[in-house]
Amino acid sequence: MTAIESRAFDVRRPVDLTLVLACYNEGTALAESVATIVDVLDQCRWSYELLFIDDGSVDGTRAGIHKLVEAYPDHQIRAEFHAQNQGRGATVVEGMRAGRGAIVGFIDIDLEVHARYVPSCVRAVELGADVATAQRNYKFRWGSIDRYILSRGYILLVRALLNVPIEDTETGFKFFRKNRILPVFDQTEDRHWFWDTEVMVRAALAGLRIHEIPVLFLRRADKKSSVRPLSDTLTYFRRLWRFRAAVADLRRGELGASAARDRTW
Repeated sequence: MTAIESRAFDVRRPVDLTLVLACYNEGTALAESVATIVDVLDQCRWSYELLFIDDGSVDGTRAGIHKLVEAYPDHQIRAEFHAQNQGRGATVVEGMRAGRGAIVGFIDIDLEVHARYVPSCVRAVELGADVATAQRNYKFRWGSIDRYILSRGYILLVRALLNVPIEDTETGFKFFRKNRILPVFDQTEDRHWFWDTEVMVRAALAGLRIHEIPVLFLRRADKKSSVRPLSDTLTYFRRLWRFRAAVADLRRGELGASAARDRTW
């Protein structure tokens, strides 16, 4: 793994916010999205850093990141590059652990949830939430009906099988109070796409305060869908079913701990 950083800052100095931008073959959307993100964050009062982590891209993403670091010499930007693909969950967690911010977050670089919602999430954490996420509201389009049905169906499955009061575990738009989420990261096992569900459910069961912010989700017409309806549905269902047993164990452990505390009074 190699790393680069902009020249404008002391890496030992803390910032208010670390925004992780995990990238995999995002070359076509990268420059435009980063310009939007920087424009939004530059209008906020928080000091911030951008932390790119390229997870083994095979297109022009790496070259694009190098150009962006050079394009924003007065901004606090770091970048790391994986020699091999590690998975979404592993990449995001790596970035958040390395972040200097008291608040750490990540957003999907395609900005299907716009960066304008970042300040609302950061503010929610400042006001007491441990976790603040985007709750996606879809603008229905016939051209993406398969992904719409899968997304809505998955949300219903999570709530039915895991019984947690979270509307949207899978959103790629999550912000955390770093010192509160690190113990949850330590317990989370999945390194790929199921990480989103696992970390949110574990956070809820750990008693972290979760705030969901309704946002508009707009599917990019220029983005080719990687969804494989049958195989992806089966994969996620299997992972949900296996995780259901872990959730039951966590709930039994909490009940046992609660009973032990009651006996001490």
